[in-house]
Amino acid sequence: MGLQNKLDSETAFVAPICDVQQQLRVAVCRHAQANNAVALTQVVTTLAPLALLWWAAYESRASSYWLAAASILLISLFTLRIFALMHDCGHGSLFRTNWLNRGCGFFFGVLSGMPQYVWSQHHNFHHAHNGNWDKYRGPLTTLSIDEYAALSVRRQRIYRYVRTMGVAPLGGFIYLIFNPRFTWLKGSVQFLWHVLSNTIQRPTVPVATHAANFKARYWQSRDEYWHMFWNNITLLSIWALMSWTLGAAFFFVVYLTSVSLAGGAGIVLFTVQHNFEHSYASDTERWDYYTGALKGSSLLVLPRWLHWFTADIAYHHVHHLSARIPNYHLVKCHNENEHLFTDVTRIRLSSIPRASKCILWDTAAQRIISVAEYLQQVVRATG
Repeated sequence: MGLQNKLDSETAFVAPICDVQQQLRVAVCRHAQANNAVALTQVVTTLAPLALLWWAAYESRASSYWLAAASILLISLFTLRIFALMHDCGHGSLFRTNWLNRGCGFFFGVLSGMPQYVWSQHHNFHHAHNGNWDKYRGPLTTLSIDEYAALSVRRQRIYRYVRTMGVAPLGGFIYLIFNPRFTWLKGSVQFLWHVLSNTIQRPTVPVATHAANFKARYWQSRDEYWHMFWNNITLLSIWALMSWTLGAAFFFVVYLTSVSLAGGAGIVLFTVQHNFEHSYASDTERWDYYTGALKGSSLLVLPRWLHWFTADIAYHHVHHLSARIPNYHLVKCHNENEHLFTDVTRIRLSSIPRASKCILWDTAAQRIISVAEYLQQVVRATG
């Protein structure tokens, strides 16, 4: 009887979980339908105002610094939205048509500075392992508490500093402007040197064989490399054209400032969508996909205007249930199934600074904690 009671108890526990997962699957299927007309409207209502803002910034450059500064801030917000739409294209969810997702994704990648196809491959890996911190720890690599404890005091200070919100615009510059150009140039030079040096050393071996033997660090396939190539060539051409048209000094002040601010905001928002107090952070053995979506992804409670500029990616728990749900269906999916999302952590705009301090993985508790909580653990353990 004891064994039977135990089995009945376990069955009663598992059944509700399976029922909830089935409800989630049904909700996902109902909303994972793209609409080309809606997507095209989003594209037009993003690109047209962005062009007007660049014109306003240029016209106000000599008459009003305040108007120019306001234009730059708005350009930053529209650049952030462009990155969010590029993100949807990478999932194949913005448009119903694949070629539209690929074409617009490439174009948005140029405007935001990111080779979209290469970025989407890494981002899809994140989706496949969301909540499994053995395999993916975020763009800034969240350390475990043991790894953090092993650092010197100086390196611990640096680790904390580079993850503060004040440094985010610098991170945005590195992430969107510097790294995509640097890695492409460095990888290309390494490839050419590899082929040239090996051809000199072994001239009887075909050049194609030397090229095939090159171990690329920054791309995983020929398709990724050529996407990086055309992204950079197109972007550098636009830089040259805009500098010739508007003046290099004006263009790069506006461009570098706005893209860095947009990138910094994106890094902060992405981080707190997964790094918040006691968010789910499992190892591979205990990882569960649905738990990662619901307890390892937050719901950011933002002003309506900021939801628009971020293409509703704040409903991140829904997005991680299925990346095939277009951004314009995320809110509806959440509202219709809100009873299934009671355990999802809500983070208000005013709470983002606190959440951004959760930068350590407690491997024993399988959750994310702040440095302050880690220090409290150390005091208790040594006290």
